[in-house]
Amino acid sequence: MNDFIAARSQMALSLGFHIIFSCIGMVMPFFMAVAHFYYLKTGQAVYKNVTKAWSKGVAIFFATGAVSGTVLSFELGLLWPEFMKHAGPIFGMPFSLEGTAFFIEAIALGFFLYGWDRFNPWFHWFTGVVVGVSGLASGILVVAANAWMNSPAGFEYLNGQYLNIDPIAAMFNEAWFSQALHMTIAAFAATGFAVAGVHALMILRGSHVLFHTKSFTIAAVFGCVAALVQPLSGDISAKDVAIRQPAKLAAMEAHFHTEKSASLIVGGIPNEEKKQVDYAIKLPGFLSFLAHGDFTAEVTGLDRIPEENHPPVAITHYAFQIMVGMGMAMMLIAVLYFTALWKKRKWLQEPWLLKLFALATPLGFIAVEAGWTVTEVGRQPWIIYNIMRTADAVTPMPGIAYSFYLFTAIYASLAVFVVFMLYRQIKMVGRLYDHN
Repeated sequence: MNDFIAARSQMALSLGFHIIFSCIGMVMPFFMAVAHFYYLKTGQAVYKNVTKAWSKGVAIFFATGAVSGTVLSFELGLLWPEFMKHAGPIFGMPFSLEGTAFFIEAIALGFFLYGWDRFNPWFHWFTGVVVGVSGLASGILVVAANAWMNSPAGFEYLNGQYLNIDPIAAMFNEAWFSQALHMTIAAFAATGFAVAGVHALMILRGSHVLFHTKSFTIAAVFGCVAALVQPLSGDISAKDVAIRQPAKLAAMEAHFHTEKSASLIVGGIPNEEKKQVDYAIKLPGFLSFLAHGDFTAEVTGLDRIPEENHPPVAITHYAFQIMVGMGMAMMLIAVLYFTALWKKRKWLQEPWLLKLFALATPLGFIAVEAGWTVTEVGRQPWIIYNIMRTADAVTPMPGIAYSFYLFTAIYASLAVFVVFMLYRQIKMVGRLYDHN
């Protein structure tokens, strides 16, 4: 492993862990706020218990997200100094605002955790909402910074110099809205299905059924609504990428040849030597429609892009297929669940529906990881699209491979710690939370 691959691997590992913590940190406070709202409106103790249990989970993920996010901030400067030297003054605004949102979130979370029976009940509830809103804002601001890497704006690049910097234009670049929308909905879908799956498993085991049923319902509704809405944001993202980053779209679809009425590829194995996709299902015209809203439109293939600027096709294509596959599976479960709510109430008592949710626990986060792989790998070989190559931004310091091994151990330990804490929370439901 050379230092360049080690640096990229370390960033991928760090982001892969952090994105799970951050998604849950963005979304769980809203679940918590809904449960708290039901408690204040109905006075049912079970909703208070659910709120308290979820608030401890929010605290765990806030702490681990803060640690992993801090590490990522340092890694940007240490592993990619050339990038930060030029990019820092341009896209630093969303990072600084994210820091502000983080501090607001920390203060509000402290108020919420220790405010029981100390604050006015509705003010206490409001502090929980602030935790969710500030966490969501924090995530959107980070995505805006990443979107700038995909769609550089807010400066002029002349003779290797970055001039006339406009931080506002950089933050609100052409990609920020589509990426932020897609990521936000993905976070709700992934967290909703993960939380619902855990509670579904507890219901199947007959453990504290009322507590877990109320929890399951809140999480499942959030997750299923997000899963059904997600294709709309996916369509916005696809059309945006088709215009701004045709190489990424071509890699996503393993679209080697520019053509009109381009086929949408389902599955398949890209053969980069022969410039074809083997064993794929092709839907004629659908790629043209998804990219440009016209079944006959021309879609740019990799043949129009210099080979040295091609993203890794196989990785991008497989990641995209996994993301779509997981999303379709969650949509199917969402349709079944809402059918059960509106038409087939008996299904809600059937073990098969709960088993589906239990099996779907990891699907959303698999889709999130795959989606970020598409975003990051599909932009290669650029760290700033069409401006700076990733290889030109890496640190010249040797020994990065050892840093990668060290951080792999750290993140593995952090994952074990989080799993242990969550397992302990679930096992302690009867003692700590499921009481009147």
